[in-house]
This record gives sequence, C-alpha cells and structure tokens, in this order.
Amino acid sequence: MTETPQRPLRVLAAMSGGVDSAVAAARAVEAGHDVTGVHLALSANPQSFRTGARGCCTIEDSRDARRAADVIGIPFYVWDLADRFREDVVEDFVAEYEAGRTPNPCLRCNEKIKFAALLDKALALGFDAVCTGHYARVVTHPDGTRELHRASDMAKDQSYVLGVLDERQLAHALFPLGDTLTTKDEIRAEAERRDLAVAKKPDSHDICFIADGDTQGFLASRLGKAEGDILDESGTKVGTHEGAYGYTIGQRKGLRIGHPAADGKPRYVLDISPVDNTVTVGPAASLDVASLTAIRPRWCGTAPTGSATYTAQLRAHGGETEVTAELLDGTLHVTFTEPVRGVAPGQAIVLYDGSRVVGSATIASTDRAGAPVS
Repeated sequence: MTETPQRPLRVLAAMSGGVDSAVAAARAVEAGHDVTGVHLALSANPQSFRTGARGCCTIEDSRDARRAADVIGIPFYVWDLADRFREDVVEDFVAEYEAGRTPNPCLRCNEKIKFAALLDKALALGFDAVCTGHYARVVTHPDGTRELHRASDMAKDQSYVLGVLDERQLAHALFPLGDTLTTKDEIRAEAERRDLAVAKKPDSHDICFIADGDTQGFLASRLGKAEGDILDESGTKVGTHEGAYGYTIGQRKGLRIGHPAADGKPRYVLDISPVDNTVTVGPAASLDVASLTAIRPRWCGTAPTGSATYTAQLRAHGGETEVTAELLDGTLHVTFTEPVRGVAPGQAIVLYDGSRVVGSATIASTDRAGAPVS
C-alpha cells in the first residue's frame, strides 16, 4: 500500500489561513504537484465570524492565507461560498439544536463544503484533488482503491470529522500531514523554516461561526428565548430554563437548578424534549447507553454487510469503544460492549476497522437500560 500518488496532480489547496493548511500546501508543492491555493469566504460579513488569529473565516485569515501562498509561490484565489455555508452548515446547526439534537458543524462543513461544493468546483475546473491540512491518511492499494485511515500520530488524528467522505470524495482527497509523526510544535518549526508567517498563529478550536464562543447565546439570538421546565427523572420540576435548545445530553454545568439532588451528587442532562420544551436531569449513571440506532450512513468505500465488530468514536476528541454494528434497511444498529456515557442524538458515530475508517452515521436514538431515549 502507498499513500503517495503515482503521478503529479493538479491540486487545489484549501488554505484557511492557519499553519496546518499552509504547511500542507507547501508539502504538496514539494511532492511535485501543480498546486493552486484557495481561501473559502464563508461569511457575507467576515467580521461577524471569529475575530483574531483563530485560523478560520475572517478577513485576517484570508490575508494570512494569501501571504502564505505568496511565500510558497503558488497562485491564490478567494472563493465565495458564504450562501452555501449558511444554508448547509449554519442553518443546519440551528435546526438540529431546535429539534433537541447535538450536531457537529465541522463534519457537515467537510461533507457539504470542502468535499462537495469545493471539490465539485475543483473538478469542473480540471483539478485532480483537493488538499487540506487535516491529520488523516488516504491509503491507495495496487488496484487503485482508496481507504481513509487514522493519522500516524493518534494525538493529532482528525479522521473522525472526515468520516462523512464517500468513495468518490476520497478518490480526490489529499492530506499531506497525515503521515507526520511529529508534534504540533515541529509543524510550527517547519512553517518557520519555510518562512511562513502563520508559524506562531494560534489554532482554531471553537465553532468558527460563533464569534464569541457562546453557543447558547448564538442559538437564543436565532431562536428566541422560550422558558420551560427542568425535571428530574420522576417528573418533578427542579428548575427552569430559557430554551431547551441550549442544552445537550450529558451537560453538567449551567443547569441553574435551585437545590441539590437528594444524594448530594451532581445532575446531568438526560433528555431534551423540544415538543414540550422540557429538559430532564438525573445522576451520571442514568447516562449509560447500551445501544443506539443511527441514520444517513455514509461509507468510506463499500457499505458493510452483516453484523461485525468494530471500534467506534462518538466525538471529535473522544476515545474508541468496541461495538457490534449491523446495517438493516438503511439504519445502522450499534451495540456497545461496555456502556458509554454522553451520547446524544445528532452526534456522529464513526466506525473503524483498526486504523481504517469504515464510515459514519448520525445518531437518531439511544437505549439506556432497555428504555429508548430519542
């Protein structure tokens, strides 16, 4: 198996204005590819998105990307995908929270923007591949089939947010940083050796389109405040909230409960009901999930058949857990070997076979001690 293309490619490098995408573009050039840089303008009003050196979505970021492209010596363009981003990522994010689910906008952006809208435009213009600064590997077999694998360095692996890529998208994806057994400090040192000014720029961690990092405030501005009850497992009212959409399964902080539980232990969000605008809280043990169903599966290759054992990842920075999974009539049924906590409808579950990404699906419902929670 090899992770290096057999011939030089015409590559469109998505340059966010951060250090990873700049080094990835430079490495693609160094590998002999014909590279063009592009920065995606994702906001009609860039100042409404994150400000400062965050590596995404601001005017400053587009300028940083342009300067990096100049140093690397490649053509550079800014493409306006603000309308598509608003519709496919921002509005989807708001609608999911309004429905009581917990979405991951980075997965949606990779699926709908970077490897759909951007890739489609790149292919139409004659490019062979889209290059990004994600830490993941594409392994190519002698017969030409391609697989998505975890990065060589698990500490930096980002394959979870790429689990939405299908076989066609994988065929045109290039991740020059995925086989790097180096620390982030060494990537920054490489950027400095290449005279890239973004070498010391801070990483972007939060949701790019929420300028101050206040997700609840952002949702309230879009959906308005709607006071409702916070209930315990018996249905007793223990507090109030200003919108059920502002909570997520497993949340402990910010519950505004007026008195402690009888046992004195913390309480967590167990369920969110947008129908009657209630939030149910209870002890940590009640978060244990034994199984789940997931919808809208996307496979990084051929869809699996029959029941099989995999490892699964449930959040971008989460660990792996062993599961048995089976696809039945388009719905993925997953059983955990050991119960897990903090699983929320709307999250993505990504399945792995060793380091290989099998695919992903959106969690629709969970089973806790035989009682389904949706």
